[in-house]
Amino acid sequence: MIDTHCHLDAVEFDADRDAVFASAIEAGVSQIVVPSVARANFGAVASLCREHVQCRAAYGIHPMYVDRARESDMEALRTMLKNEPVVAVGEIGLDRFVEPRDEIKQHFYFVEQLKIAKEFDLPVVLHVRRAVDAVLKELRRMKLRGGIAHAFNGSRQQADEFIKLGFVLGFGGALTFNRALHIRELAAQLPIESIVLETDAPDISPHWLNGSRNSPDQLPQISQTLADLRAVAVTEIISATNKNAIRALPRLAALH
Repeated sequence: MIDTHCHLDAVEFDADRDAVFASAIEAGVSQIVVPSVARANFGAVASLCREHVQCRAAYGIHPMYVDRARESDMEALRTMLKNEPVVAVGEIGLDRFVEPRDEIKQHFYFVEQLKIAKEFDLPVVLHVRRAVDAVLKELRRMKLRGGIAHAFNGSRQQADEFIKLGFVLGFGGALTFNRALHIRELAAQLPIESIVLETDAPDISPHWLNGSRNSPDQLPQISQTLADLRAVAVTEIISATNKNAIRALPRLAALH
C-alpha cells in the first residue's frame, strides 16, 4: 500500500517515530509520501526520507503557513527540488476555512509554487479546503503535469474537473465515519482510477481511533472501508490505488 499523504516529520511523532514507521511497514505500507508545510521543515523531511528509504519527499509551503513565509523561500524550494530526491511540490494550495487568514498571501505563494512545479515538470500535492473553484481556476490557467487533490471534499462536478486536469483525489480517515455521507458517496461512486489512499497522519484519524493520533499503519483498515463501500475485494482497492498513486507521482515507481 502507498500512503500518499503523511506528515511523519510532525512533532506528534517525535517520541516514537521509528516505531510508528516500523509498524507501518509491518502493516504492509510500502511507501509513504511526506509533504513539507514550511521552509522550516524542509530539512526535517529530507532527513526523514534519507533515514527511511520508503519515505518519499514533497516540498512546498502550506497555505496555513504563509504568514511566516518569505519570497526567498521560493529559491530555497528550488534548491531542494534540484538537490534532493522528490516526488512532488507540496503541500500547497488554498484554505478558506481557518481564521484569521491572509488570502492575498495564500494566493501569491500558491501561484508561485505552481510556477515552480511547472518549471521542474513535477506534479503537485494540493491542500484544498473551501477553495476548490479558486484552485481549479489556477490549475486551468497553469496546465501542470497533475498530481493529488489531498483530502478531497468537493462536489462530484468539481471532482470531475480535477480528473479532467489529470489529478487523482485523496481519501483517508474521513470516509470511515458513517455521518460523512458526501465523502462516502464520492468514494463509492467515483471511477476507481481517480482515487488514491492517504492517512494525513497525525491528523484526520479514522473513527476507530476516537480522535487520537492517526498513523500510517491505519491504511489497511481504511483500505478495507473503501472496499466495503465499493463492494469489492480489498486487494482490488490496493492494486488500483497503488497504480493511481504511481501514475499521479511517477517518481514513486523507482521504489515500488
